[in-house]
Amino acid sequence: MDVGNLVLFFLAGLSIAAVLFIVTAGLSLVFGALRVINMAHGSLYMIGAFVSWFVIVHLANALFGFWAALLVAPLITAIIGAVVEIFVLKPVYGKEHLLQLLGTYALTLIFAGLVRKVFGADVRSISAPAALNSSVPIFGHGFSVYQLFLIAVAVLVAGGLYLLLNRTGLGRNIRAAISDPQLLSTTGVNVTRLFTIVFMIGTALAGLGGVLVSPTSSVDPGMDSNVLINAFAISVIGGLGSLVGSLVGAVIVGLILSFGFAYPPTAHYAIAFVFAAMVIVLTIRPWGLFGRAEQ
Repeated sequence: MDVGNLVLFFLAGLSIAAVLFIVTAGLSLVFGALRVINMAHGSLYMIGAFVSWFVIVHLANALFGFWAALLVAPLITAIIGAVVEIFVLKPVYGKEHLLQLLGTYALTLIFAGLVRKVFGADVRSISAPAALNSSVPIFGHGFSVYQLFLIAVAVLVAGGLYLLLNRTGLGRNIRAAISDPQLLSTTGVNVTRLFTIVFMIGTALAGLGGVLVSPTSSVDPGMDSNVLINAFAISVIGGLGSLVGSLVGAVIVGLILSFGFAYPPTAHYAIAFVFAAMVIVLTIRPWGLFGRAEQ
């Protein structure tokens, strides 16, 4: 494999990592603040993808449909997230993680049935917007402009989350809630409302990931399980609850998948390499590279 191909597969790995980071960041943000493992996170990613398809095909023309979906899908998943947090998660806060897992897993079954009922079981596809539906030459090879766009969006999301958590009052409250929500409530902060806002941000990121992946992958009712497996793998590697860990873990998993598919003999085992990385990290540091051990 020449240098040009190595660079292309490296960039392709970063574009895979970009979407996975955005999705996993929402999962980690929710766990860090609410201590809830949301098994329905992949379902909201799937809903975001189907909403984007609906917006592009039925509500907007090809010129600005994708850009409209970038706004509409995260908004809808955030609203769904608020309903889930208020009516499903609030009763199980502070309880065993197993109870939370069962509750959110039940939601995945409900969402899967609703998506099939509303959209059917057919596989859909979406084209990248015309402005991004081209390629640029890199070392004599063409590389998709849309994949470069995914990397740029991930960088913007990472920067936005950093600024939110470290430069705003809301971010200070979120970090305080991660450390000690009871102490935070004594300062007059409405922790209940704060948790709802955090969950909405997390689910909006899942919806955004669903929109972004649509032009590069099929939109179908089974896409939730695939991304959830990768998201949990990233969380295990990087550390559940750590946004930095989500970023590093996403890059590791994205590069493993990209280079795993680069060689035909190993293409069928690419996901196995991801699990091998998980085992190595769990053996050396069970709480992940950037995670913290549970007290």
